[in-house]
Amino acid sequence: MDLMSTPSNSSSANASPGIMMRSLSFVKKVKMGKRVEKAMKEKLAASSASQDAEDDANKTPEPYTCTGNFEADFTELCRRGGIHQAEIPPVVLRPKRPGTPPPPDPKSKEPHPEEAEEAEEDAKPKTFVTKEKFDYFKPRVQVEMEKEDKPETVTEIFIRGWKICELMMGVFKQCLPTMEKLHSIHFWNTGFTETTLKELASVLPQCANVKNLEIENNPIPEEPWAALIGEDSLLVNLSLRHNNITDKGAAAIGKALSTEKTCNKNLISLNLGYNRITDEGAEAIANGLRMNRVLLSLSLANNRITDKGAIKLGEVFSRFPLTHEEVVERRKLLRDKGSPDRTSGKSPPPSRRADSKDRPGSVRSGSHLDKGDKKRDKSSKRKEILKKPEEPTTKTSKLMEGKRDKEETVKGGTKKDDKWKKGSMSKAALLAETVSKVTKGKKTASSKDKKGAVAESDSSDMIEAINPLLESVEPMEGRLWIPGNRSVINLNLSRNQIGESGMEALLKAVRWQISLSTFSPNPVLKGVMRLSINRNAVSPDNETYKKLQDLIIPRDPFYKPDAKSPDGDVQSLAG
Repeated sequence: MDLMSTPSNSSSANASPGIMMRSLSFVKKVKMGKRVEKAMKEKLAASSASQDAEDDANKTPEPYTCTGNFEADFTELCRRGGIHQAEIPPVVLRPKRPGTPPPPDPKSKEPHPEEAEEAEEDAKPKTFVTKEKFDYFKPRVQVEMEKEDKPETVTEIFIRGWKICELMMGVFKQCLPTMEKLHSIHFWNTGFTETTLKELASVLPQCANVKNLEIENNPIPEEPWAALIGEDSLLVNLSLRHNNITDKGAAAIGKALSTEKTCNKNLISLNLGYNRITDEGAEAIANGLRMNRVLLSLSLANNRITDKGAIKLGEVFSRFPLTHEEVVERRKLLRDKGSPDRTSGKSPPPSRRADSKDRPGSVRSGSHLDKGDKKRDKSSKRKEILKKPEEPTTKTSKLMEGKRDKEETVKGGTKKDDKWKKGSMSKAALLAETVSKVTKGKKTASSKDKKGAVAESDSSDMIEAINPLLESVEPMEGRLWIPGNRSVINLNLSRNQIGESGMEALLKAVRWQISLSTFSPNPVLKGVMRLSINRNAVSPDNETYKKLQDLIIPRDPFYKPDAKSPDGDVQSLAG
């Protein structure tokens, strides 16, 4: 039995290595399968997570509603626009100049010199603030507030030295309309393009309180500056200095100021200094002033204007002939003013002879008039005799009509014709009047409170009534001449290239405006009251230059003549 069992043991011993190898390979396969399955699960989980992330990214986020808190709205909109948190420009308060220190108290004890030196060494400087390196040049939005503890009271925004891209302009387009206290925006060297400037111009009419805008040192090759002063613009003060504006941009600005059919009714101050405007651009701006009676201040300082441009400006400020287009528009306005039915959209009543087949009702032959006059001579004489006793009643009827007109004005305001008669009282006229009254010292605080609301409420209606085409004309040399622009009270033409002939044209314009003011003792439109012509191509010793200065300086509302002392010496009262 032992001999028989030995072979089987040897065979099992010989077969055991093969079985072990097979079992090991099977175990390895099972382990590899588990690893592959685990890796596949992880891969599927990662792919599903990435797909969920892509879906979340593709989903449009809910629109953000601005709250009027500029800092919070600006930061959140930048974050939603994809700007990294560290790259979002911070909103900071604009640093203010330190105030004057109070005078020393004479009762206080003077410190010991050594103590004073130690206090000076330890005290921090009050006239400047130190910052980290290059921190001064980082983009930021500076603001001024009515109350620093209330971020909703931002009144002014200052952006300087960093480019405003389309994404950032989209952020401003959402923030600005919700800021109720904002009235001024200042941009300096912000890299505006035609697209970003037009986007800004489109959002400004939605900001009812934004009246002041400065865009300086932002040259744009397309020069789309006229978009800022369109018909729907609410801007009152606009400064466009250092923008390399040429005659191309000046021509568009002139058309935006006024044409024979349109006119900007809100802009009071326009600064186009330090640009590249020549005589052609000055002529375009002068054409824009022909029908504009709202602009008060115009600066063309430091440009390239010569005698030709100054002569065109002088013509606009004295008197000028109407063009063919302006004459046609004047006739339309007179027609509409004479027939109120046309302005209301109603058709005029038909004439009595409109049904006649022979000729229209407006045509009547001379023979027909003669026959009718001969037949009616006798009857008309008899009627006149009978009507003579009734003549005294016409006076009473006129008195009654006058009473009715007064009652109508008390109840429902003036008629349309009365508005045209009072049309000279425009916004420019009201402001010019207030300037003269304030400088003379006739206006008190109580009168401002009482009359301010009335002037503001009436100014809107007055502006609608004003149209220079309806002023009295003077036919001369086969053309119709009207008085020039007398609403501009401040004109800056300094640092140009104007010679003696240009000065003579300006002198003629000032003399014309002074002569008009002498005819009416209290004119509503004062004319040019401050004229800056220094540093031109004329020496200060020129006779025309001296005459012009002698005429214009006393018209300055802030001018104080030199007073004489009892000894006869001249003492200057200029502040």
